[in-house]
Amino acid sequence: MTSTSTSTSTSTSTSTSTSTSTTTDDIQDIRSVLDRLYSAWADYDADAFAALYTEDATVVMPGVFNDGREEIRAYIAAAFEGPLKGSRPLDEPRRIRFPRSGTAVVVSEAGILLAGESEVPAGRQHRATWVLVRDPAEATWAITSYHNAAV
Repeated sequence: MTSTSTSTSTSTSTSTSTSTSTTTDDIQDIRSVLDRLYSAWADYDADAFAALYTEDATVVMPGVFNDGREEIRAYIAAAFEGPLKGSRPLDEPRRIRFPRSGTAVVVSEAGILLAGESEVPAGRQHRATWVLVRDPAEATWAITSYHNAAV
């Protein structure tokens, strides 16, 4: 895994499957959403972070369930002031697929480096699943669901 405090990393092992309506631009747009998410994290900007989620988005992590953009914003704001202060996220997309037009699923290797750490301890490494949807009127992508589990 590589640090993505300002951008998600790419890898030759990233597998991308697409339907006929999916373009290279969609893949770049998906990566851009994740890049902006980690830029918001690097700035500890909970508002910019939450703005990348749909209004009705969900986040599910061990011991955490956030239902809606505002809960996500409040959770990450508190985390940035508390346990995640000084942290850096890691995220390495391993697969991007488009099960249907306007929907993307990204599976990543992920983790969080806490202040002073140079690598993620084994107990904090996880796999993440991101589900993004495209707003056809705006031609933009947003995160509608995020889930992670320890490996």
